[in-house]
Amino acid sequence: MTENDPLADLLSGDLSPAAIVAEVAADAEVLTTPCGDGNLVWRRWGKGRPLVLVHGGSGSWTHWIKQIPAFKQDYEVWAVDMPGLGDSDMPPVPQIPSNCGTMVALGIKALIPREAQAHVVAFSFGAHVSTHALMHLQDYVGDFTLTGAAALGLPQGPGKEYPREQEGMTEEERMAVHRGLLEVLMFKEPARIDPLAVYLQSENIRRARFRSRPFARIPEIAQFLPEVRIPVKAVWGGNDQTAWPSVEARYDVIRQGHPELITQTVPDAGHWVMYEQPDAYNRALKEVLSASSV
Repeated sequence: MTENDPLADLLSGDLSPAAIVAEVAADAEVLTTPCGDGNLVWRRWGKGRPLVLVHGGSGSWTHWIKQIPAFKQDYEVWAVDMPGLGDSDMPPVPQIPSNCGTMVALGIKALIPREAQAHVVAFSFGAHVSTHALMHLQDYVGDFTLTGAAALGLPQGPGKEYPREQEGMTEEERMAVHRGLLEVLMFKEPARIDPLAVYLQSENIRRARFRSRPFARIPEIAQFLPEVRIPVKAVWGGNDQTAWPSVEARYDVIRQGHPELITQTVPDAGHWVMYEQPDAYNRALKEVLSASSV
């Protein structure tokens, strides 16, 4: 994998955010697996050992838009839209993280051979869903890397009011709302919020039907991750606003069930670390994947 960001040429050109997304998606193979009464949508790029990327709450595969061009050079990259998010249909009732995880697990079993020993990398709410998925997979997967996960049983930080769209807003006002949400929750430095980030946030929120936020306080990762008997790794933004009381406290909880935990903390980065500091995140992820290869 090269050190340069293959997305840089697109970002420095005159393409609109929608066109940039279309360019990254253009060479993906789109596949589906069952999800409730509909389908779970998967995208695949590249060749090599499978690398499954699971996005965060109210998101889609585009949370990983700065990883896919880099990692598809050396891996078979799979990016799923989780149930009720992106292009995927809602999970079966009850519509809870464990049922979302079952749908993801069934998809991995259907699409990726057991002997391939896929890496699974999951962001934020995706780590919650993936923990449930791995309960059904175990030896199908080589290792599991968490980024920005909640559901660890730690106290919540100071409550923050998130800006919301209101009826009758202009397009400019709507985009200001989404920029404000990125400032509050996702980025350390507001100056790094570019038009593409605002576009991705607005589109992901528009398509989100599954509401993950109420599940962040349920300590299911802390409860079930110790039962997942594969190597566990972690890459976190050093200034993740959601990592209360600290990133190290999050690592400590994970180590209680997985003392083998290997960690990389990306400095000067918030919750959406892989977008805000893509080069540093990609290097850190490459390092932990290499350390945990089987």
